[in-house]
Amino acid sequence: MRGRGDSVLHSRGMREEEPKMQSRSTLDRQRLCRVLEVVLDALDGVLDESDYRLVGTSAAMLVGAPLHAGDIDFLMRERCAVDRFGSALSAFVCEVPPQLISGGMQYFARYEICGISVEASTIEVATSSDCLEVSGTGPWVYFTRVPVGMRMVPVVRMELRLATELARDRPDRFEPLIAWMKEQATDADLLQRAMMAWGLPEERQQCVLAALQLG
Repeated sequence: MRGRGDSVLHSRGMREEEPKMQSRSTLDRQRLCRVLEVVLDALDGVLDESDYRLVGTSAAMLVGAPLHAGDIDFLMRERCAVDRFGSALSAFVCEVPPQLISGGMQYFARYEICGISVEASTIEVATSSDCLEVSGTGPWVYFTRVPVGMRMVPVVRMELRLATELARDRPDRFEPLIAWMKEQATDADLLQRAMMAWGLPEERQQCVLAALQLG
């Protein structure tokens, strides 16, 4: 991990080069689950759970956090998983076919399913950290399995999600997430390591831990 200099390279922050999309209505959890059931049905027998993770604001919404989400983000382990994801969803509108963006550091695709944009991508940024939301081994090691219909969705741990929003300095995201996480079983060590990986100042780390009543 080189520190804060490469912290802009993550799931949402890397997309300056991706094709623009029309704005859509935001999701609620019920609609999110309906769309996920459609996606999971299509992926059945095509991708294994180990091939992908749900990340971003839709991941937070799925676990019950009171965050707004406008689309659904799947992190894929390899580019071939993005291709298989696209093939499985070929019956739906393809807004962006699988392609390299962000200077070749992200292999990205977007589909419209039930009026919602569903995105699949790799994040190909080298890091030695094991606790970043979408880079390195973090999302593959730290995740929870959330039931959706008859299936389970692997969702990145919220400690990693919170650290991302803190690094991006988005209080409209991290404040409600902190409030929600106060009532959950939060791993203080994992959260602190994630904040350190993003290069957050020690004072801010301690403020966050205190707000979560973990300090």
